[in-house]
Amino acid sequence: MIDEDGAQLGIMTIQEAMRIAIDKDLDLVKIAPTSKPPVCKIMDYGKYRYEQAKRVKDVRRHQHVVEVKEIRMSPSIGINDFNTKLRNGLKFLREGDRLKVTIRFRGREMAHTDIGEKLLKKFADECAEFGNVDKNPKLDGRFMSMFLTPKQIKGEGSKEPKAPKSEPGQIKAEAKKVTKKETINDAED
Repeated sequence: MIDEDGAQLGIMTIQEAMRIAIDKDLDLVKIAPTSKPPVCKIMDYGKYRYEQAKRVKDVRRHQHVVEVKEIRMSPSIGINDFNTKLRNGLKFLREGDRLKVTIRFRGREMAHTDIGEKLLKKFADECAEFGNVDKNPKLDGRFMSMFLTPKQIKGEGSKEPKAPKSEPGQIKAEAKKVTKKETINDAED
């Protein structure tokens, strides 16, 4: 028998344990019913279940589900389109999602899979700051794909990049410029 504070009360009959629990206006709960003798604890069972449900809810709330985001390209992609895909890929990696980069080969492009592999390696090199290559480029039918996983930066609690610190003198100078423009605009009206 265990008290509500965790103190051992020793071995006693069920009737005695029930009487103590009723006197304290608490419940008698079997913790280990299969042991000899069974272990019981005096506690507020409703409060215990509420706290357990609250803990489970907290764990679920703080859980981040990692999604796999996919970016598709062709081997003949233009430089600006490549940069747009790269920018989106970096955004996905910063948010903590895995990234699947896929190149689709059509027709005669299948003869030049080396171009697609170079493109994927270039993409991986550009993303090296925020992600690691999980699976190297692999040809699967008409598609060549590669997986990237986000890097975990030590000591960084938030995933948002911090804004660069500015000196107090800079802020005042900018404020003066704004005020000066406002006064000029006011004078013209």
